[in-house]
Amino acid sequence: MPIVLCGLLAPGPSYADDWALQSLSLRARVSEKTLLGKEAPEDFKEYDLSANVALPWERYSASGWGMGTRLMASAGALRGSGENALVVSLIPEWTLGSEDGRFLLDLGAGVALFSRHRFGEQDFGGPFQFALSLGVGAPLYRQLGIGYRFLHYSDAGVNGPDTTGADFHMVEFRYRF
Repeated sequence: MPIVLCGLLAPGPSYADDWALQSLSLRARVSEKTLLGKEAPEDFKEYDLSANVALPWERYSASGWGMGTRLMASAGALRGSGENALVVSLIPEWTLGSEDGRFLLDLGAGVALFSRHRFGEQDFGGPFQFALSLGVGAPLYRQLGIGYRFLHYSDAGVNGPDTTGADFHMVEFRYRF
């Protein structure tokens, strides 16, 4: 059974020119301060721009539904406790949905860099953070779409047990190419 599944899910041959810009998104945090169900010491706002680049590994059926991979790169501002930081991230994602990207569910894990890692009482532990992302998207009008994204930053305890990550529930407006 595992061999059959691997054969069905294995990507076909592809080339570097298969990389293509899929969409650009503007995102903003819309939630209160929580950290996986707990109260976080500080409240944050985050605004960013993300670019989603299709990676060559994909498998879609004749109906136009299937799965693919992409790379989400983002840059934006994180504000907490009166302090601002630049945050850049790079997150490879696995996607499920329509081949044209109108309807999409994605899941990814990657890295982020913060220009500042202490905000009042909250210490992220260092500038390097792990990033987890889960998103859903739907069309609004033609190339425009709307989505929800859960984004989690954490140093995963690399810098000690006294660090705290952050969770972001974000609304996402995107333009598909």
